[in-house]
Amino acid sequence: MKSNSLIEQKTLDLAIGLPLLPRTLEWAKTNSGTTNLKGLETVAGALANAFSILPGETRLIDPEPVEAVRADGTVDLVQRGQHLVTSIRPDAPVRILLTGHMDTVFAADHPFQQIRELDDGVLNGPGLADMKGGISVMLGALQLLEQSAIASRIGYDVMINSDEEVGSGSSAALIEKLAGGKIAALTYEPALPDGTLAGERGGSGNFSIIFTGKSAHAGRNPDEGRNALIAAADMALRLKAIHREGLSVNPAKIDGGGPNNSVPDHAILRVNFRPKSLDDQQEAQSLLKILIDDIAKEHDLSVHCHGGFGRPPKPIDPEAQKLFGLVKRCGADLGLDINWRGTGGVCDGNNIAACGVAVVDTMGVRGGAIHSSDEFLITESLVERTQLSALTVMRIAEKGGL
Repeated sequence: MKSNSLIEQKTLDLAIGLPLLPRTLEWAKTNSGTTNLKGLETVAGALANAFSILPGETRLIDPEPVEAVRADGTVDLVQRGQHLVTSIRPDAPVRILLTGHMDTVFAADHPFQQIRELDDGVLNGPGLADMKGGISVMLGALQLLEQSAIASRIGYDVMINSDEEVGSGSSAALIEKLAGGKIAALTYEPALPDGTLAGERGGSGNFSIIFTGKSAHAGRNPDEGRNALIAAADMALRLKAIHREGLSVNPAKIDGGGPNNSVPDHAILRVNFRPKSLDDQQEAQSLLKILIDDIAKEHDLSVHCHGGFGRPPKPIDPEAQKLFGLVKRCGADLGLDINWRGTGGVCDGNNIAACGVAVVDTMGVRGGAIHSSDEFLITESLVERTQLSALTVMRIAEKGGL
């Protein structure tokens, strides 16, 4: 086992003096739900100011347009917040990517807005763990790196997006661009309370299937109509029938219908797929196309599918194994037992892995109950995880790779 050198330890000890908790609390005071553009603007400004202490360029990037299918079947563009990008030593021979997100799942009118202490060293509050604490850890690790003797050996890009919680539709292209040429990536989703990391991840696809039938009087000439609601319900049942181990299919909502005396000519089925592997994803795509064609023919109406697999499955390939191994060894040298396990959850780590870049995507704080009013942060993990990230990056810089 390699223990920390005196130079490494001297750098890591500086984490104790960083404002890790104060800035986490300050950022979490502002609601930054994905749809709260004003709150996101405030947080993006605060983050831009915080990351400007690093020796590079920090800028805010306008989001790509995102389409959304409304309940009436029209397709509109949805506005998202700006994304933060910081680039340090772009010409360095070894470069990595660090990512996070500033948005939360809690809308501006959500009742969960306050921070409170649950226990000694445990805080409850919106976005503390997912992931304003993680962003503070990321910045802290980079602050330590920049104070080390080997900082000049490595370059990096930081990307903090505003729409991760809704699939990163407006930032996916940015993530792909920044992942290019990187030997590794770290993403700052929260670890489990015991420090366990997420390993392989399944994928996720969201679809809105639009059914356009023909209206008719329910009593006078019902058979002349083409019932879009029945077609949508039939599709939902057929989709659920292909649910199996390795491919979760969740028909979640049907928009449509109308007065009892009219055959409904419009409906939209919302469905989520969770494939475990790329083969499962390809099977889902093939089956979806077959079912759409069958439903359209059998119900004699029009069916249009909108959406896609925004989060490809993330397997653990040999390069990812190397990166996980490095993080585990760094943890051991810090007295931490780092383990990982597969999960059905998805994040930007899925997108990064799809670019062929090894990624560990739970380098953030230890916490739990995320996406609920019980979300909590274990405060001692701020220093702990900052040191883990800093040591990992320093070892990559020292070795010139994984």
